[in-house]
Amino acid sequence: MSINETAHSNIYLRSSINVQRRVVFALLMREILTRYGRHNIGFLWLFIEPMVFTIGITVLWTVTRTVHGSSIPITAFAVTGYSSVLLWRNMPSRTILSIIPNLSLMYHRNVRPIDVFLSRLILEAAGATTSFIVLSLLFNFVGWMDPPQDILMVLLGWGLLAWFGSALAICLGALSELSEIVDKIWHPIAYLLFPLSGAAFSVDLLPPAGREFLLYFPMVNGVEIVREGYFGSNYTAHYDLGYTAAFCLVLSLCGLAFERHMSAKVTPE
Repeated sequence: MSINETAHSNIYLRSSINVQRRVVFALLMREILTRYGRHNIGFLWLFIEPMVFTIGITVLWTVTRTVHGSSIPITAFAVTGYSSVLLWRNMPSRTILSIIPNLSLMYHRNVRPIDVFLSRLILEAAGATTSFIVLSLLFNFVGWMDPPQDILMVLLGWGLLAWFGSALAICLGALSELSEIVDKIWHPIAYLLFPLSGAAFSVDLLPPAGREFLLYFPMVNGVEIVREGYFGSNYTAHYDLGYTAAFCLVLSLCGLAFERHMSAKVTPE
């Protein structure tokens, strides 16, 4: 490839990235206005809603003196656990059957189903992340939680959870446009996955066989990494970083393949 061809390819790539960035940003703003509107507190519900859920679970676990198998205070355990669940579990719910109400946008040449997915995933990730940060700062301020001991480990675990949730959401979002049964089965599966997510218990408490089984679930590994980063030597974490990254990579490739297949069948109305 000549220098001119390389330069032309680089310019085309940068132009394509800029176009998609503008499209996703426009869809993101549209989604915020559509979902939260301009009334009351508006887009603040983006992170207040997950905060309310997390606080509710924290209060419930505290009042009922839930046993989670760890010496970590129940407030800190609930925040790191349930915030992680909200991050990955809500993403598929936002992408499933999300193309049908946006079919009119597909008339625009630069708008593709993947852009709709990305805008919704960014919004969900932003809401869950903001909720987690605000709650952590709040509970740190009142003395119910300590600051994280290794912020980079927390970011690593949180990033893996977001990656898993996004890849799963793209898979299910694409498949739901091909078959409505995906929407029917995801909600019960999501509830069934909560007890297996590692949010409400310490993996270290389990016998070796149970521990090995649960670590096949990527979100369990992500939660364990977050908690190791947050609590450090006070928490005995179990996870397989290589397996989790490989699983998310394969799931991402499957999701993009499903999205490409579905996108070819989308007909604007």
